[in-house]
Amino acid sequence: MENALGLSGGQTTMMAITIAITILGLSGLAAAIFLPKRWQIKYSLEFVFIAGLFAMAWYGDWNSTNVYTAYQDKMVGEEGVSGKEVTEDDEFFDRTLTVVAFQWGFAFITDDNEISRNAAVVKPGERVLFKILSNDVIHGFNIPVAGITAEIDPDEMRKIWIKAPDVPGKYLIQCVNYCGVGHAQMKAWLVVEGPEDDDEDEEETAMNMEGTNNGA
Repeated sequence: MENALGLSGGQTTMMAITIAITILGLSGLAAAIFLPKRWQIKYSLEFVFIAGLFAMAWYGDWNSTNVYTAYQDKMVGEEGVSGKEVTEDDEFFDRTLTVVAFQWGFAFITDDNEISRNAAVVKPGERVLFKILSNDVIHGFNIPVAGITAEIDPDEMRKIWIKAPDVPGKYLIQCVNYCGVGHAQMKAWLVVEGPEDDDEDEEETAMNMEGTNNGA
């Protein structure tokens, strides 16, 4: 899926079409109300406007389907891309993350007890196990690119797994159960790191080691 909430590709096109049709519609309405009859838009143009709306709806559905299935189809025959059937053996997964859902955000905890708020960092193609808890109210845990949703009750752990996308980028994670006034902002990112991220980590580690040696 395209980088979640980013303005790229079909998202930009859809926004441009939506803005253009909105402006045309408002202009036509203003002309019908305020201009003399001879300047009013012909009825035939109304059909063009309606056709534009249908075209926009069709394009949105077509583009969304293509983006989604581009990830799903690639995984056919590869044991799927997500699921709620979890074995007791965590070694089956490449990475395990404990997730704490709260009003209004997510905390991701690694096996090394490193905590990241609103960002689950993984590698391309990894099989990732999420152990999800809620410390207040009922939350939803949804990863659109993996096509999986789980409802999280307070004080109960839910386990789900996904196969991370092969394409590096940021993918949306969101709460889909209304959980209070901040529900709409309860989002996080599935951050799939690429080779350039590994290079940056290695450079940072080298600089830290150099600083330590100089201090010694």
